[in-house]
Amino acid sequence: MLVLLASIFVVHIATVIMLFVSTIANVWVVSDFGAGSVGLWKNCTSGGCDDNLSYAGEDALKAVQAFMILSIIFSVISLVVFVFQLFTMEKGNRFFLSGATMLVCWLCVMVGASIYTHHYANSSKNLYGKSHHGYSFILTWICFCFSFIIGILYLVLRKK
Repeated sequence: MLVLLASIFVVHIATVIMLFVSTIANVWVVSDFGAGSVGLWKNCTSGGCDDNLSYAGEDALKAVQAFMILSIIFSVISLVVFVFQLFTMEKGNRFFLSGATMLVCWLCVMVGASIYTHHYANSSKNLYGKSHHGYSFILTWICFCFSFIIGILYLVLRKK
């Protein structure tokens, strides 16, 4: 049981780190020609990064930014609640609060990544005619899977 809790804790920390990286890094869409990429915050080329996103004022991008920040907040809250419950909860109880908080994080990741996928991932708005998904976009979907698995495991596990 201790090994299972420790491994869930490690995966949870990895998920928080990946959420930070995917939200901060500007590599959501990468150009097939040259060294250019677009993220949630900036447009980067080989000459450097600037705030010149053609769709920066759109509500969809602001929603993606907000949901990704909320997912980080809920993931960190869930981690803190899990550690708190680990040391204060009575034996036999389940980690409901940390599981529910992690599932809210999962929901935020799903909404943010879905909005970005629908509006920007394969459209003409991403500034590059030929492009592919960057590591930030892929990390976001990996975090989507991890946060769901962690949330369900927290709901199922009992403290022994």
